[in-house]
Amino acid sequence: MLERVRSAASLGVRAARALRDAGILHPVRPDRAARLPLPYLRFGPVPATVGAISALRFPGRTALIDERGALTYAELEERAAALATALKERAGDGRIGVLCRNHRGFVEAVLAASRLGTDVVLLNTDFSATQLGQVVEREGVGLLVHDGEFGAAVDGSGFAGDRVLAWTDGGAGESIDALVAATEAEPLNPDRSSNVIVMTSGTTGTPKGARHDLSVASLLPAALSHLMRVPVRSGAPIVVAPPLFHVLGFAYTSVGLGMGMPLILFRRFDPDQVLAAIRDCEAEALVTVPVMLQRILDAARDEPRPAPSLRAVVCGGSALHPHLSEAFMDAFGDVLINVYGATETGWATIATPQDLRAAPGTVGRPSFRLTIKILDEDGAEVPAGETGEIYTGGGLRFAGYTGGGGKKVRDGLTGTGDLGHFDAEGRLFIDGRADDMIVSGGENVFPGEVENLLGEHPGVAEVAVKGVEDEAFGQRLAAYVVRKAGARVTEDDLKAHVKKHLARYKVPREVHFVDELPRTSTGKVRSKTLDG
Repeated sequence: MLERVRSAASLGVRAARALRDAGILHPVRPDRAARLPLPYLRFGPVPATVGAISALRFPGRTALIDERGALTYAELEERAAALATALKERAGDGRIGVLCRNHRGFVEAVLAASRLGTDVVLLNTDFSATQLGQVVEREGVGLLVHDGEFGAAVDGSGFAGDRVLAWTDGGAGESIDALVAATEAEPLNPDRSSNVIVMTSGTTGTPKGARHDLSVASLLPAALSHLMRVPVRSGAPIVVAPPLFHVLGFAYTSVGLGMGMPLILFRRFDPDQVLAAIRDCEAEALVTVPVMLQRILDAARDEPRPAPSLRAVVCGGSALHPHLSEAFMDAFGDVLINVYGATETGWATIATPQDLRAAPGTVGRPSFRLTIKILDEDGAEVPAGETGEIYTGGGLRFAGYTGGGGKKVRDGLTGTGDLGHFDAEGRLFIDGRADDMIVSGGENVFPGEVENLLGEHPGVAEVAVKGVEDEAFGQRLAAYVVRKAGARVTEDDLKAHVKKHLARYKVPREVHFVDELPRTSTGKVRSKTLDG
């Protein structure tokens, strides 16, 4: 009992220190402070509430910087309120879909939709016209806010609902700017809270819409864990590079807005532009995915101190290979943080720079008040060092897919579909997807282990490993490799490299050299499009 009290007291001290260091306890004018609860009472735990509260706390502070300039928190709130008023009758009984790149229009559309109590569906900008049509029909989208560049895809999707342009370089169509300019905001009191529906990546099947039960009780522990392990500060600029429709980009957009951080956004990722923006704005935080991290590292190769203002570089969305994390920290300093989670579960673990130095490849330790267990096929917990399926519980609660169905649940814990193990220090490692594991000649093989090893070879720039059918062995490994510029590494070289470090049955039977790996907009390899 005494030990629990001491542990709780220690946690309280660390939490208070984290709040202080993050600048959360920012003084607010008394008249504004009195109004802070009103947005929550009106809209509930939604993005509109985050934007409205930050406008009260930091009205003159920069909220967002994109290719069209900067908006303050007060200006962003005014535009969102006017847009909500303009859109309040236009979705009918349907949802509002957002098909936008990273810019102010995306943020304004989400803030406006959630003010209305209308569900908002975040759509992948990589969708084909056919895929877009299937998703908007299934999700019941009645109004689509999209960038002008996606007009042809929307036309070809068969979508017959209302449309508004979020970003356009000219051409026909009603725009957010025109609606905001022509509309005076009205007080809104929706009779329900909005849901933000994030689509799964679709790398293992058709993208599905994930719903969550959001409440202060479920969000607070995750927010507290984040503040205690990720050194972001109120008012310090943050570059969000992953697509905002992805759970990682959307989560850190919400973090930035809630903490009064200027969000720096680009419609298209360019490592040189990102580095320039970090320097020019003295950004202290960067959010990225591994493939972007590699390109930023490549762009800064010849610079002794590429980005001295950075205090936190948060990476997630796909596997962060040990050779990349170590190379990045050697160049940029010990600022890298690896987060693991899923569209369905939110972030589950956070690996600090110290974790990554001590145990390269780890995704860290569980977030505060979040349970993670590694279970075997029978649902029994496996000991440290042994691989099983990862199950999570607590924190952000997955409420099922919008089209029906859900994830596997055992004793109140939700299956992630990922395989992993804990080390003796309680750090989690991801060994691969449960559906990626292959059986070759009677042996279980995880492609991710071989992929990590090949990625360390000095002649390899990028690599993907997958299982393909084999008449003799059932399945075999095939590797797809992008050589580094000027490298002459051969198939035999790479097979010998794997054979030197791993068991013979883990050596890929074939190695294909390719110019590039097919990837999603969030950097995940589209393994199904690789020829077997």
